[in-house]
Amino acid sequence: MRNRIITLSHGGGGKRSYDLLNQIILKYLDNPVLKKLEDSAVLNLERGKIAFTTDSFVVKPLFFPGGDIGKLAVFGTVNDLAVMGAKPLFLSLSLIIEEGLSIETLEKVMESIAEASQIAGVEIITGDTKVVEKGSGDGLFINTSGLGVLLEGWDLSTGNLSGDEVIIINGTIGDHGITIINAREEFGFSGNLQSDCAPLSPIVERLWQAGIHVRCMRDLTRGGLGTILKEISLASGLGMEVYEEKIKLKSSVEYACEVLGLDPLYLANEGKMVVFVPQKEEKEALEIIRSHPFGKEAEVIGKVVNKHREVILFTRSGGKRLLDLAEEEIPRIC
Repeated sequence: MRNRIITLSHGGGGKRSYDLLNQIILKYLDNPVLKKLEDSAVLNLERGKIAFTTDSFVVKPLFFPGGDIGKLAVFGTVNDLAVMGAKPLFLSLSLIIEEGLSIETLEKVMESIAEASQIAGVEIITGDTKVVEKGSGDGLFINTSGLGVLLEGWDLSTGNLSGDEVIIINGTIGDHGITIINAREEFGFSGNLQSDCAPLSPIVERLWQAGIHVRCMRDLTRGGLGTILKEISLASGLGMEVYEEKIKLKSSVEYACEVLGLDPLYLANEGKMVVFVPQKEEKEALEIIRSHPFGKEAEVIGKVVNKHREVILFTRSGGKRLLDLAEEEIPRIC
């Protein structure tokens, strides 16, 4: 491509669109299904239930410590499938590109998407590209849809909760949210501030292979741990009791939250989930999650209860705090 920036003509359906697809997009994502460039992909799937999800990604900045918008799109969609007990298989990829975006930037994103897809074990088999006028798109937006097959024997839902479950989280919280805020606003916080962007499907499959009776799972994206726990409580009609001393924070995240007056319980994560398992399987499930690099800091943080319908946080100081849905969310974090 001689012109090294995206122009409106790249979204016009003509030669430049063709060049964009073949020289940039397919350069990184070429496979027998996608290369046909047909309107839909017809797929042969294994028997069983299918999980289908879709998500859009508008993170600012496009690149940040630990990830970028491409990696975020792949892993975010994969995780939405994984926490429903599905094995992710296929993704769609739609790009909304602002006129003026450099080809170098787009190539970096596409390379990241290709790498993330390989790590997560999924194929991108259909997609679309649109170009909007300068000033209309803030660089690049991505939409993805994901398709997966439910793991045999699992049917995860908040309706499965009965009040005898423990709550396991696979690591520290707040990493992604603080990293994005720091990168966007250029606060200059030092330390190991890095997004936790990662696929959760390998941990989920290990739990399934071990025969753990997982009741439900959720990934802790927008709204963070506090919001997700409250949503599950409302959906199940059950209460929860969680312990602040069991919820891990990196020291750099804790410091940044203190300075900025932010509550880490309500910050987004992109590689964390809560897993609800029967109390009698607590030890085995925890060992399995910790056996994977993305779960090595896993901890049991609380339990589900029948005696009330609130989400109660027992604080380090010995007090109690009710957790509710987030009042406001930080924009453009994913």
